[in-house]
Amino acid sequence: MSLVMHPGLFLILVGAVAAIVPQSVRKFVLAAGPALAVAMFFTLPHEEDLLVIPFINDWSLHLLTIDSLSWFFNVFFLTLAFLGGVYSMHNPSWAEALASMTYAGATVCMVFAGDWISLIFFWELMAISSLYLIWANHTARSRRAGFRYLLIHMLGGNLLLAGIFFKVIAGDMMVGNIAETRDAAFWLMFLAVCINGVIPPLHAWVADAYPESTITGGAFMSGLTTKAAIYVLIRMFAGTDFLIVVGVIMAIYGAVFAIMENDMRRLLSYHIVSQLGFMVAGVGMGSALALDGAAAHAISNILQKSLLFMCCGAIMYATGIRKINQLGGLAKKMPWVLVFFLAAAFSISGVPLTNGFVCKTITIAAASELHLDWVYFGLSLASIGTFLSITLKMTYFIFIAKPDKEVEVGAIPKNMYWAMGISAFLNVIFGIVPAVLYQYLPFGSGAVYHPYTIDHVTQYIQVLVAAMIPFMLYLPHMKPHSVLSLDFDWFYRKPFASFVSGVSHVCCATRDALGKAWRELYELFGPMSANPMRFIGRFSGKDAPAQYDPEKYRAPIGESMLVDMTILLVLLFFFVII
Repeated sequence: MSLVMHPGLFLILVGAVAAIVPQSVRKFVLAAGPALAVAMFFTLPHEEDLLVIPFINDWSLHLLTIDSLSWFFNVFFLTLAFLGGVYSMHNPSWAEALASMTYAGATVCMVFAGDWISLIFFWELMAISSLYLIWANHTARSRRAGFRYLLIHMLGGNLLLAGIFFKVIAGDMMVGNIAETRDAAFWLMFLAVCINGVIPPLHAWVADAYPESTITGGAFMSGLTTKAAIYVLIRMFAGTDFLIVVGVIMAIYGAVFAIMENDMRRLLSYHIVSQLGFMVAGVGMGSALALDGAAAHAISNILQKSLLFMCCGAIMYATGIRKINQLGGLAKKMPWVLVFFLAAAFSISGVPLTNGFVCKTITIAAASELHLDWVYFGLSLASIGTFLSITLKMTYFIFIAKPDKEVEVGAIPKNMYWAMGISAFLNVIFGIVPAVLYQYLPFGSGAVYHPYTIDHVTQYIQVLVAAMIPFMLYLPHMKPHSVLSLDFDWFYRKPFASFVSGVSHVCCATRDALGKAWRELYELFGPMSANPMRFIGRFSGKDAPAQYDPEKYRAPIGESMLVDMTILLVLLFFFVII
């Protein structure tokens, strides 16, 4: 099989082509290229090691290792690449087209990587290409957020690389489950995945960077890096029991911060933390049902979160506003965006007949099956927070509530509507016909889990209705405000800023001291160099003349010529004799 038959590498090629063709052609490349990659993907046989390249020391790079887990994730990563490509068709930036397709292609390649070297290479390519989607916003906030994003992902990449060094030195080249090792490689690689998987306290970068990305770039970023980290968690750390506690904390923590947030995309970024908490808890539980729940929730969240970012991006494109309290009354002005937003909001909240209901509830059911009542309660509580902050708060204050000031709405490109419409359809169809999704669950529990039981549906509707009561009672107090929410990043951003400031002050003080010392030396020796006799006089005890006359001390030219001729004759005589 040739390299171009690798769908991830093909996506990177699509980005390169999109970067060099005219804008009139680029928009078709962004839509047709990922669609062709999806078709290419479905032609791949379910075999292992379809693309193996010799490397060094009898090692090989396994670039296309397919099993049920990697196949399941890449179906939806490629689908997101297609949806993001359609959503970006109007964007004239060739650099964004290159970065977004490279980002999606690197994610697909990372999931298909069967060896550690390939995994770290595409892991870093994901970070580099996604960085541009932040800096391409060309604002002071995006530059600062992008720099912090670069620093944190450099840390994660180096931690992962250090863990891989330990594995390679031990002769282990293939990616696999390392949950039972608990050695240095385990902890280094686990910390690296914690960064990409936004596990607190290493999560703050997502709420810092994602809101500052470009409108089209946010559609890609919302569904790739963090979900790729969940894939790695399932692949490498399934059954790591302490992740159960971590996941429940994440689910509640992210939901609480989302309720307080006013920036649309920052709110959604905190919900990434919350939703990933469900998946992390599932990975920690380690049963087949829990792992299928984590995988199913990851791919459903790819569709949900990317659609929510698309809808918020459409609102920002049409109004130029990103703060919820500055919006309102958009239901009449942007009815289709409201429909698409509700499809994603209902789905991420787990409303029946959406893919969220048939996916996120698998993890909750796994907790009940393992008799982990506190996990069941914690994840259910986080679901209420999701319903409050997205389905109720965002829908009401963006689309229904009367705005303080009339909001001007511009036109939205048709390609953005198409991308949102297709994504909304997928969010609903999997909820109506879950068997389409369940037959591909990587750990085979789809045949034994049935979401649409009377007890389950009734119980979930009761939870959602119960969440509406406090919202309606305290509606005047639910309106978001423009306040700064301090997060864990304060504990390392502030000390790090103080450290950098302190080092800068020391360097500047050292520079000033050295400059002053050299200036004093110059002022001391400057006059002496202008009048050498003044310097000589200090040692001879004689007074130097006030004005230095070089002719007074210069030897006659005849003496110099005599010395030169004497040396020349001696040299000639020496060479002749030799």
